Amino acid sequence: MNRSRRNFLKLTGLSLLGLGVKPAWGALAAKESPQFVKGPEALKGKRWAMVVEMSKCREGCRDCLDACHRVHNVPDFRNSKDEIKWIWKEALKAVFPEQEHHYLEESLKEKPIMVLCNHCDNPPCVRVCPTKATFKRREDGIVMMDYHRCIGCRFCVAGCPYGARSMNFRDPRPFIKEVNPEFPTRTKGVVEKCNFCVERLAQGLLPACVEACKEKALIFGDLENPQSRIREMVQSRFAWRRKPELGTHPQVYYL
Repeated sequence: MNRSRRNFLKLTGLSLLGLGVKPAWGALAAKESPQFVKGPEALKGKRWAMVVEMSKCREGCRDCLDACHRVHNVPDFRNSKDEIKWIWKEALKAVFPEQEHHYLEESLKEKPIMVLCNHCDNPPCVRVCPTKATFKRREDGIVMMDYHRCIGCRFCVAGCPYGARSMNFRDPRPFIKEVNPEFPTRTKGVVEKCNFCVERLAQGLLPACVEACKEKALIFGDLENPQSRIREMVQSRFAWRRKPELGTHPQVYYL
């Protein structure tokens, strides 16, 4: 066999392989996304959302943060460079920069505000994920992650305008204080974020942060239910949402 024919066959084989990869990849992306098994006591809702009453949030309190990170095996690398966070606190001027003005009291500018994934109705992180590791649940709007599909490309990190995603640049498992066996640990090279405690909702429990908040500053519920407390609060009071001008339609509201 001469060289030109051999090269031709190689190119043909690679081309056919390339054609074969696309359907296989499409089949992978089309697989049904993993779900937590729901019991008869599971909480049901058509559009889960959260309200944060900023005036009730006690300065210096970490109950919600610690509860969330403990339940979800969030590692503590003890440095800001590698920090992994599901929920955290930032100064009001950073959370709502468009609300800041010259006459705003200085203490309010620095007031710590709890932030987390906004579980947007129009999530840019979902659009940019090439492996469908990030997806939005059809039944209740929660923006989820499949850690096994994540390839660590960080497109979702770049796409999220709220800084709600963390990348594991190091193996997180040695840095978990006490592993919760009921929730999966992650590996190096995987992105993670808040999941609105879907594993707890499946057991009929409220999110860990809501349950841990002694001040009752966090309200969680189904916005599509006209009888729900969260619906009443959002309708009757002026609520802020982060960067609404971007059209992502966040489902975390601040009062």
